[in-house]
Amino acid sequence: MAKQIAKSLIFLLFALFLVSPSTLASSDAPFIVAHKKASLTRLKSGAERVSVSIDIYNQGSSTAYDVSLTDDSWSKDVFEIITGNTSMSWERLDAGSLLSHSFVLESKVQARFYGAPAVITYRVPTKAALQEAYSTPILPLDILADRPPEKKFEWAKRLLAKYGSLISVISIVVLFVYLVATPSKSSAAKGSKKKR
Repeated sequence: MAKQIAKSLIFLLFALFLVSPSTLASSDAPFIVAHKKASLTRLKSGAERVSVSIDIYNQGSSTAYDVSLTDDSWSKDVFEIITGNTSMSWERLDAGSLLSHSFVLESKVQARFYGAPAVITYRVPTKAALQEAYSTPILPLDILADRPPEKKFEWAKRLLAKYGSLISVISIVVLFVYLVATPSKSSAAKGSKKKR
């Protein structure tokens, strides 16, 4: 019985030894993760600016070459480019590093916009074909939408942020003192029985 367990363990270790070089070879590649975010800013001129930033991370163990970013989801009918470009190229993205790209758009059209993820293409030295990665999508943007005023409870938010922890500590202390100082019903009933 012990010999069979020992043989099984040796076979398992041998199989793991054979599999691990191929696993290590396949993990020696770039792994691109991209995060896209957009924020709206209302202008007094009746337009709205959209600031878009895309961060590209290489979480892999090797360098990605000929990295290009394309974000063509912004309709020319709705948006006008103010600063930057919706596409960009870099020569390389080293392992563990970050590239950032941003641009600003402006819209004078009221609409709800659903943006698609940006497309990142890159080349890996061990493969002939270009590799493709996608950024995270953005939440729908309500451009020039009627928004309620946000300063309704601004004073309460500031007060809670400034004194919230102090108020909670004081309320816990007061509750503790109340529980200690107030006699319980069972002890009051015992006290009345002893007087008889």
